[in-house]
Amino acid sequence: MSDPLYRKEILRLAADAHGAGRLSGAHVSATAHNPTCGDRVTVDLSVDAGGRVTAIAHDTKACVLAQASASILGQSLKGASREEVEKLANDIATMMVTKGAPPPPPFDAYSAFDGAVEHRTRHRCVLLPLEAVLAAFEESETPEPRGVGTEA
Repeated sequence: MSDPLYRKEILRLAADAHGAGRLSGAHVSATAHNPTCGDRVTVDLSVDAGGRVTAIAHDTKACVLAQASASILGQSLKGASREEVEKLANDIATMMVTKGAPPPPPFDAYSAFDGAVEHRTRHRCVLLPLEAVLAAFEESETPEPRGVGTEA
């Protein structure tokens, strides 16, 4: 395939599927959905008391771009905080819009998406797994309702 949108690196990342599956004992899960194309990514996270990812898994029913992006996160997200994920998402969005530099290691594999820069409708595919991670962080920070048996 010679299409720059689907370079060998992207196909390899998607095939490797780092972190694919569900995480038993996850602290939080969240799903991001792109209604334009039907892509759906569910992310399970375990987060330590300091707010850093200790484990991640993803269930990705999406195009190869979203699969590759989720694989990068599955391989490299451990140890990241919400603020670092927000910065990563902003860096990738900027890279896609301005043809800028990819994020620094350990997320420099996002450089493989340089062929998607010209396809604005595909930017969300690359960002969808990050949206799911950020939604999971948001969910993890939402106070649980107090009910019977909860401590004051």
